[in-house]
Amino acid sequence: MSSPNPESVRLQEDERRERNWKRWGPYLSERQWATVREDYSADGNVWDYFPHDHARSRAYRWGEDGLLGICDRECRLSFAVALWNTEDPILKERLFGLTGPQGNHGEDVKEVYFYVDATPTSSYLKAQYKYPHHAFPYRRLIEENGRRGKLDREFELVDTGIFDGDRYFDVTAEYAKASPDDILIRITIWNRGPEMRTLHVLPTLWCRNTWSWGRTGEGFWPRPKISADGAGLLVEHASLGRYRMAVRRPDDLLFTENETNARRVFNYDGPPYAKDAFDDYVVHGKSDAVNPARTGSKAAVHYRLPIDAGQRVELQFRLFAESENVAEPFNDTFNQTFNQRIAEADAFYGAVMPDYMSEQHKAVSRQAYAGLLWSRQFYHYAVLQWLTGDPAQPPPPPDRWKGRNAEWLHLFNRDVLSMPDKWEYPWFAAWDLSFHMLPFARIDPAFAKEQLVLMMREWYMHPSGQLPAYEFAFRDANPPVHAWACWRVYKISAAKGQRDRAFLERTFQKLLVNFTWWVNRKDIAGRQVFGGGFLGLDNVGIFDRSKPLPSGEALEQADGTAWMASYCTTMLAMAMELAADDPVYEDIASKFFEHFIEIADAMNTLGGDGLWDDRDGFYYDKLLVDSRSIPVRVRSAVGWIPLFAVTVLEQETIDKLPGFRKRMEWFLANRKDLFHQISWLESNGDGGHTHRLLAIPSRDRLLRVLSKLLDENEFLSPYGMRSLSKYHAAHPYTLAEFGADAKVDYEPGESSSGMFGGNSNWRGPIWFPINYLLIEALERYAHFYGDTLKVECPTGSGQMKTLREVAFELTERLSKLFSPDATGWCPWQGETRWFADNPNWRGLAWFHEFFDGDTGRGCGAIHQTGWTALITRCLEDEAWQKTRSGK
Repeated sequence: MSSPNPESVRLQEDERRERNWKRWGPYLSERQWATVREDYSADGNVWDYFPHDHARSRAYRWGEDGLLGICDRECRLSFAVALWNTEDPILKERLFGLTGPQGNHGEDVKEVYFYVDATPTSSYLKAQYKYPHHAFPYRRLIEENGRRGKLDREFELVDTGIFDGDRYFDVTAEYAKASPDDILIRITIWNRGPEMRTLHVLPTLWCRNTWSWGRTGEGFWPRPKISADGAGLLVEHASLGRYRMAVRRPDDLLFTENETNARRVFNYDGPPYAKDAFDDYVVHGKSDAVNPARTGSKAAVHYRLPIDAGQRVELQFRLFAESENVAEPFNDTFNQTFNQRIAEADAFYGAVMPDYMSEQHKAVSRQAYAGLLWSRQFYHYAVLQWLTGDPAQPPPPPDRWKGRNAEWLHLFNRDVLSMPDKWEYPWFAAWDLSFHMLPFARIDPAFAKEQLVLMMREWYMHPSGQLPAYEFAFRDANPPVHAWACWRVYKISAAKGQRDRAFLERTFQKLLVNFTWWVNRKDIAGRQVFGGGFLGLDNVGIFDRSKPLPSGEALEQADGTAWMASYCTTMLAMAMELAADDPVYEDIASKFFEHFIEIADAMNTLGGDGLWDDRDGFYYDKLLVDSRSIPVRVRSAVGWIPLFAVTVLEQETIDKLPGFRKRMEWFLANRKDLFHQISWLESNGDGGHTHRLLAIPSRDRLLRVLSKLLDENEFLSPYGMRSLSKYHAAHPYTLAEFGADAKVDYEPGESSSGMFGGNSNWRGPIWFPINYLLIEALERYAHFYGDTLKVECPTGSGQMKTLREVAFELTERLSKLFSPDATGWCPWQGETRWFADNPNWRGLAWFHEFFDGDTGRGCGAIHQTGWTALITRCLEDEAWQKTRSGK
């Protein structure tokens, strides 16, 4: 047996807490301004209270942000790169983007940057930023997007022509760890343009402001000190200790305080040296802006670099704990360490990704993993402190106690968390995070388990049992996929020989509390039909499902009910696994078996046909109005999520659980009234093993739903499953009871609605998470039916396929999004040719939030690598299937 590669050894050392390899990482946010945490306004308008224009001048209360940066896991000390091209009106210290009101499709970053490579312990990190030669078009981006409406495309940075003629710098930041507290930093700048240009580069080191708020105790350390130490910097921090940053041949060392420029922001006198001092000094020539005493809580190494056309410049730094005793920071081992860490990263991913994957797909997967790892962020938000305000600051408006998150006083977040997107969504979202953990389980299973457990800890989970949704509204209901993620991470780890029963039992116990919250809060009538709110699908319906309906109507949700049925099947599987070692869990398994059947029966038969519509052969929400039940005939993911609630029980496993088997047999014999339409079937699989299928739809109903899903004129896109049927392009759906505005039609790309900020759309695009869940469900159906069930795929083609082949078809279509043609163009790139035609862009990838239902063009957030990192599993599965079939 070969020895584990060095990165795997580091992961093991960190997990055993022998060496703190994860203390430092890319945990610095891309955007701290305009977040709920930093909002102390009366009206909750986060964009106006802390705009981008304040970010360079105003100290943050809860975190930090920077460009291509890193920090320690508590964000005590941060390092990032600042730039000035001699034409910009401000120093480029952070990424720029449009606020929700400014963007014609909601908030949107307007920069070009890439997460190129990363290892789980951050032993090697690489990211790239493309910085224009000429003045950054801040005003033009705001004005042009302001002129565009909801039916228009977003106006992006590449559309301004700012990169034409390759007039930009490629700025690449790399980090390599010699030890947990010894970080080598390499900043490489290429002038890609045709002429010499001068670039000011300011690698910046600063401490998070924990001293200006009038609080003491844990997390509120006295003002740290960064001072000149010969040609380098010395950091003295009460919690972190003493660190040094070695530098080479700087033009200047600049110092200031990480304090608000009160005169600029609030028009009153404040400290003499403020957060924006380097902007004043470099861009505006104010020599008195920086501290001549060469000390402060923020410091920068200033370089003025004239760079010839096509020339490359490299800057080297080393940040290390004083206890490391680094005598010669830049000896021959500096570049050797980088080369070694890069080779180790290659070896690590070589073990993660199978040999049968193509080199192109391996490159895509590695960038997807890099984006996933770079999107870990220090996230700090203590709701009680936020509502109360700080002793040294003006008190927040009293109305805040009746507003956002006021009922989540227990919530105290101060952790490194997996973000959906560190600019557009720089806050955790519970259901996003669940999907993130599947690819994470391939590269860092310990982190995956820690994140899932953390969401259910007592300082996250509400006393009622609800999981926090996201910082704009913790009380919103996300789809209950947390149990699925825990089960899948457990199974992935078990496949590696790491069957972690303690993790499974720990999460199962907390999930019981959460399941009870769902039953008590979302099934108000006690009929096993659930209305859980918008459930993460945002604007999929006619109205905002997260709010009360206009005249007090009630909505019975096909997806809400199906999610709960799926929750039951997952809890059943977990309980049966635990019961193999502890018979106590047999009773709990029986509870979820029976509860599933009750939910499934209600979904199929309550009031006649339940949420099934026999005319259309599809599941729909139903609106209850004046004792009438009105099907909301919108053909959307709402109607095929019921397929997710499926599991296959092995008779061999049932026989090993006598308590469960006895109760199951009694239930089947005495509650035949609950078996009208659901699947409870038996088949003999390979080797004579008996399988039992537990699913919401009967075989006939399954086939009818699939006929629509696999119709290319409805749901089946060349690049995956649309979230809403293309049928509605020619047949918009209007619900007369709500007037002409209550209409849903097919929108393959960005939303034409302002609902949920207008930056999300479930009326047609392809979303990875529900596509992936559908693939998994089809594979479970295939495990039961085998070759005995075939469907026409695509519908009308005459091609009959097993459900396993259908699952593979969907996997292939998703994989096409990231499969380049002969020119290097991929569908996600849309009409942008930079990635295919320019050698300095080729091979770089963005992992968008969702994809156009017709063209596959990437839409929404460009770095939503979290759930779009599921492409790694699709590419691997596609390669395995092709290898298996000999293609």
